[in-house]
Amino acid sequence: MAVKYSKDHEWISVAGDIGTVGISPYAQEQLGDVVFVEVPQAGRKIAKGESVAVVESVKAASDIYSPASGEVIESNAALADSPGDVNADPMGKGWFFKVRLGNPSELDELMDQAAYDAFVKSLS
Repeated sequence: MAVKYSKDHEWISVAGDIGTVGISPYAQEQLGDVVFVEVPQAGRKIAKGESVAVVESVKAASDIYSPASGEVIESNAALADSPGDVNADPMGKGWFFKVRLGNPSELDELMDQAAYDAFVKSLS
């Protein structure tokens, strides 16, 4: 499945019933240099739209919202030591957490790449 995006600039890439979540390249550019990331604990039940992580940059601190409901099955612990991965590779090494999807149909409410690109353009 292709990557989907939320209006809060999170992305989710789904394989089977597992979604990997991070922030978009646009979001990391807006934040500037990321200096701290707090990720959710494995086993935590989360709801779509719930604040589940925090990213702090030299400019601001921002909540990261889950684009889907489910249970956190893994967090990217490497971000504690390497928060700059969010800037360097937001769609790869800079992922935040993985969630076992509770309701995959929620993904239908998210944007595909083309819709997200248009959304970002509308912000400037």
